[in-house]
Amino acid sequence: MPRVRGVLYIVGTLYYGESGTPIGIDDRALAHLKVAITTKLRRGESFTLSWQHPADQARGRSTLWLHPSIALRFVFDDPEMPELSRDWVEELMRSANSTGGIMLVEEHIDTDHLADARSEPVTG
Repeated sequence: MPRVRGVLYIVGTLYYGESGTPIGIDDRALAHLKVAITTKLRRGESFTLSWQHPADQARGRSTLWLHPSIALRFVFDDPEMPELSRDWVEELMRSANSTGGIMLVEEHIDTDHLADARSEPVTG
């Protein structure tokens, strides 16, 4: 799951299946996944969702088969909806449409514009 050193993460939960198997996922990542997953399920499409286990869990990765008939619930710890990154949602949707299904990847933050802003003189 996406992690950055020194950043406090609020962990939400994805409950999957009739037994409600809980899967802890960072709230921000879960919000983006929700958009990609619900878009696919709304279309009646089945697909997989895969992720690498975080460092504090046993090594490896997991994959779920998502189908419109299987119960799914998103629970967020933070009551506020985060601002979504169009690029991240699009990246998740592209992977959802691939043969490998959705691969939960870290958010890629474009820092080029930040570097440009630092090089410009500040006027007051």
